[in-house]
Amino acid sequence: MMKSSRRSSSARAVVVTGGSSGIGSAIAEAFRANGDRVVVLDRAAGGDDIRVDVSDEASVREAFALARERIGSIDILVNSAGLLTESPLEEMSLSLWNETIAVDLTGVFLCSREVVGEMRARRWGRIINIASQLGIKGGIGLAHYSAAKAGVIGLTKALALETAEDNVLVNSIAPGPVETPLVEGISESWKAVKRASLPLGRFGVPAEVAPTALLLASDPGGNLYVGQTLGPNSGDVMP
Repeated sequence: MMKSSRRSSSARAVVVTGGSSGIGSAIAEAFRANGDRVVVLDRAAGGDDIRVDVSDEASVREAFALARERIGSIDILVNSAGLLTESPLEEMSLSLWNETIAVDLTGVFLCSREVVGEMRARRWGRIINIASQLGIKGGIGLAHYSAAKAGVIGLTKALALETAEDNVLVNSIAPGPVETPLVEGISESWKAVKRASLPLGRFGVPAEVAPTALLLASDPGGNLYVGQTLGPNSGDVMP
């Protein structure tokens, strides 16, 4: 596995939101295997994980304070917390729309804001946002999710421009459909149509996405990625 430490003498401090399951869990395990010190923040926190509601400003501040007590100043943030539901727009409630935007987009803003100052002061940091290929191409019954993930991609680009001069590199990963608990609530008919449309003919698994996060955090491998969106998506989107 690629070693990607910014310091030869110590492991990096990594926070992964939504890291209790799915893609976030695979990314957290990949960084641990890489020798980094990892703290997971999750709404469904268990064990040593720290509980957080990424859509709530006070909860985010408290969770990151606890994370710093454990691992010190944060070197790498992976924003992987997410919510996925399905509804035609004409039937979508405002509460469902607001909840999705709050978790999938506002959560990325709040968590990124929490760490970007310390990263800039240190003149080193990596923020990796988990977006989705649906933020690029859209999806039937997923207008709220597609809009949130498109927002994540836009936020990634804007923040990258603000921070690159301080060697704080911000990028996103836009996976295609991946076999995770997040997609369990999506109808089987939707998933069947989606599988049939993919050039690979299958969904990915979290372990196939995690190495992209390691790449973006690596030195020198990730050093030229600024505001980019990488797409491990089974061929669903070809920019």
